[in-house]
Amino acid sequence: MRRADRLFQIVQIIRGRRLTTAAHLAQRLEVSERTIYRDVADLQHQGVPIEGEAGVGYRLGAGFELPPLMFTIDEARSLVAATRLAQAWLDPALARDAETALGKILSILPRETRVAAESVSLFAPVFAPEPAVQQQLQILREAVQARQRLALHYRDAANQHSERTVRPLGCFFWGKVWTLAAWCESREAFRNFRLDRIDSLQKQGGSFRDESGKTLADFLREMGARDSRP
Repeated sequence: MRRADRLFQIVQIIRGRRLTTAAHLAQRLEVSERTIYRDVADLQHQGVPIEGEAGVGYRLGAGFELPPLMFTIDEARSLVAATRLAQAWLDPALARDAETALGKILSILPRETRVAAESVSLFAPVFAPEPAVQQQLQILREAVQARQRLALHYRDAANQHSERTVRPLGCFFWGKVWTLAAWCESREAFRNFRLDRIDSLQKQGGSFRDESGKTLADFLREMGARDSRP
C-alpha cells in the first residue's frame, strides 16, 4: 500500500470510530505501531484535526469533513453481499432501510463498479423468523434505542410462565434464534430472553438511564467472564 493511501485509510478508520488505538490501526493496515505514530503526527502537522495521543487513542475533531467516499469493486461487492445476508433476518423496517441505503450507495458508484457489485453471486434464501418474532424484534430494537422499559410475559425452556420488567440492552442473533439481552428488574440480574418465548410485551412509561453494573458493556463483560471460566 502506498503511503498516501495509508494516510487516507488512517483518517477513514479514525472517523468511523469513537476512539481508535494505534494498535488497532497497525493491525488493520499491517504496519508497526511506530509507523502509525509517525503517520498520525504527519497528518496532524498537515492540519488534520486528529485529537488524542499514543497509548490512549485517537479521534477526529468536530466538523472535519472529507470528500465523498469511493469504493473499490471488492468493497462494493462486500456491501451487497452483507446486505443480502442481513435482510433475511432483520425486522421489516430495518430490512427496508438497509435496501434503501444500499441503493443510495450503488447509485453514486461508477457504472463498472456498480454492475460488478450487483452481480456478486452470494444470496441469502429467506428462512426468516415467524412474523410475530419479526414484529417483536422491531419493537425491541426501538425500545433499546429509546431506553424504554418493557413488561414481558415469558415462557422458559420448561414452559414455566413469568412476568418480568426489564431494561432492554441489545438483540442478538445466534443462527437459529434471536434473543434479547436485558437487565431484569424482577431478578436484579442480567438475563437473555428468546424472542420466540415472549408471549407478549408492553412498553412501560418513561425511559431509564444507564447505571453502573446494568449496561450493555457490563453485560458483555459478564458474558465474557463466564466464557473464560474453565
